[in-house]
Amino acid sequence: MIEHVDVYRVPGEYAAWPANYGLWAWGDEIVAVFSQGFKGVQENLHARDMTRPFVGKQARSLDGGHTWTPEPFNGHIPGGTSLSGDEHVVEALQSQPNIVPDRDLQPLEHPIDFLDPETIVIAARTGLNLGSISWFYVSRDRARSWEGPYRFGNFGLPGISARTDIVPLGHHEALFLLTAVKSNGKEGRVFCVRTRDGGQSFNFESFVGEEPDGYAIMPASLKMNDGSILSLVRCSTPGKGPDRKAWIEQYRSLDEGKSWTLEGRAVDNTGFGGNPPTLTRLGDKRLLLIYGFRDAPFGMRARTSSDEGASWSDDIVLRDDGGMSDLGYPRTVALDDGKALTVYYFNGGSDSDRYIAATLFKL
Repeated sequence: MIEHVDVYRVPGEYAAWPANYGLWAWGDEIVAVFSQGFKGVQENLHARDMTRPFVGKQARSLDGGHTWTPEPFNGHIPGGTSLSGDEHVVEALQSQPNIVPDRDLQPLEHPIDFLDPETIVIAARTGLNLGSISWFYVSRDRARSWEGPYRFGNFGLPGISARTDIVPLGHHEALFLLTAVKSNGKEGRVFCVRTRDGGQSFNFESFVGEEPDGYAIMPASLKMNDGSILSLVRCSTPGKGPDRKAWIEQYRSLDEGKSWTLEGRAVDNTGFGGNPPTLTRLGDKRLLLIYGFRDAPFGMRARTSSDEGASWSDDIVLRDDGGMSDLGYPRTVALDDGKALTVYYFNGGSDSDRYIAATLFKL
C-alpha cells in the first residue's frame, strides 16, 4: 500500500529541501519543516527566484500524514530572513555577512533532554562554503515555538554547514553529525561533535572519513542495537558535468563517534547531482533507507536492511513520476500503525512548481 499526498503546494512557489530541516511525529501529530521561496528561471538543476528570500516554513498533520496545514517557522533567523539558504539567494539577501556569532548566537541556558520525545532540535546554517556559520534551535512544545538560535562554535574549521542529524546517547548526551567546509573552502566533509551537558557545550570528536575530492555531506545516523553508530553519507565526485557520479557511503563507529570505518556503498547511484539519505528504524526492527533518485525515471526509492546495515535490499520504487531531477531531500518517520511516512520535495517537470509531498507506505 502506497499513498502520495501534497503537504504544501502553492502555484508560483518553490518549496523544497525537508532534509535540511526536520520531521517529527507524536502519534498522529506530525510536523515537517522546509524552505519556501518562489519559482524562477530553470538553471542546471533548480528553478528558483534568487532575488526573493527563502523563508522557513512548517506543515502540521493531525491525522497521521493524510492532510496538512501550513504554519510559519517562528524561530529567530540571525542576519536575515533565509533559513539555511544563503546559496539560494543573491548576496544582498544572504544572512552570513550580517552575523556576528558572539552577538547573534546565544548560549543555551536550559539543557536539552535528548530522550524526551516532546523536545526536538533543528540545526541551521548560512551557506555551504568558506565562513559558513551554523546554529541550532530547540522546541519543547511540538514545534509551536522555537528557542534560539544557539551557538555550536566553529571548532577551528573553515566553516560549518549544519543539517539536523543527532544520535542521543543519554538524557543530556548526544552526538551531532555535521558537515564542515573542506580545507579548500568548498563543501564539504562530515564530522562528529559530542555534547555531555544537554547542548550547552560541544567537543569535536572526529572526522567521518577522509577529505573527499568532491563532497561527502548530509549524514543520516542511528544507534544500532549493539551500540555501534551507523551513518549514511551523501557523496559526489567534483564538478557539475555529465561525468559526475553520486552515491551513498556507509560508515560505522564502534566507540561512540571517536573513529569511523568505511563499510562501502549503501547505494551505488543516486542520479544527477546526488541526494541525501534518510535512516529510520521500523517497528519490526528493520532499517529503512530512503533517497531521491535524480535520473530518469525520476522519483523516490527505498531500501531495507534486516541485519543492522550489513546488507541492503534492492531498490523499492515508491514513485517514479517526477518530471526532472529537482526533487528528493527526504525526511522519514516510522508511525505507530506500522507504516512509514517520508516527506520530500517534488515536481511535475521543469515548468511545474516545486512542492512538498509525502508518501505513506508499509513494506
